[in-house]
Amino acid sequence: MTALIRAQALSKKFGSKTVLDNLNFSLEAGDPIALIGPNGAGKTTLFSLLCGYISPSAGQLEILGHKPGSSSLFGRVSALPQDAQLDPNFSVQTQLEFYGRLQGMNPATAKAETARVLALVDLADNGKQKATALSHGMRKRVAIAQALLGQPELVMLDEPTAGLDPVNAMQVRKLIASLSKEATFIISSHNIFELERLCGTVLYLEHGRLQQQQPTHQQGVAGYLTVQLEPGDNQRVQLLLSQLPGVQKVELLQKNEFGLCYDRELCPDLDLTVLALLRAEGLPYRQLTLGRSLEQQLFSVVNG
Repeated sequence: MTALIRAQALSKKFGSKTVLDNLNFSLEAGDPIALIGPNGAGKTTLFSLLCGYISPSAGQLEILGHKPGSSSLFGRVSALPQDAQLDPNFSVQTQLEFYGRLQGMNPATAKAETARVLALVDLADNGKQKATALSHGMRKRVAIAQALLGQPELVMLDEPTAGLDPVNAMQVRKLIASLSKEATFIISSHNIFELERLCGTVLYLEHGRLQQQQPTHQQGVAGYLTVQLEPGDNQRVQLLLSQLPGVQKVELLQKNEFGLCYDRELCPDLDLTVLALLRAEGLPYRQLTLGRSLEQQLFSVVNG
């Protein structure tokens, strides 16, 4: 089976500056993929390589078995830049139909495809409006609709919820989740908690190097439980938790949050045991999570 994306010894230089350094990874189609890293890590450069806007300085990069920019990928790959703008002088429908024509659609197909993608983003009744009449959240959804024209197999989104209020950001996340069976999304974002909810795989870039590639969800992984409590005596809580059968180590992750390393064979129901202890000791809790959060998975390795 052909991988969705395959990179081998992929590097990119601009003059003497190395922006991407010897990346090796393979990604399969399916759940959304998170691309994470600090500013300057190389995320935008990787997107540009995937789109075929620029060429690698060294190494190999393939999408569905083809080089980025190949005519064989026409209509199969799309991208939405963070600052994509709509023309204020034309209606949403006119613009989307124009983009459909640029993809080679005839007028009737472009019109039908425009209606389809506007319905997908819940803007079927807004096609006649100009961008200036739409809210910021609605304009973002129109931009996503543009990226969905022609039913591409790979959709790259750069900061799709940047600048949105919580309600509109939630709508965009729900939209991406609902469309994930139709296309594979690669999402670049600084919102690690958003990506943890949306994505199945994460690529972590730093200084142009691939630091990690791993699943985002590890709930139920043997041997770890995260406990977040109301403010209280952390030292006392840490002592009580460390005395539970099967607990090997208790880490104070941050104020009022603890990580328990434990033996699942000795204590397969540690979460229930911890809840019973907290109730008996009168210690109100906020959250218990089996496994490590994405933030813990990434930065305990990177910084550890």
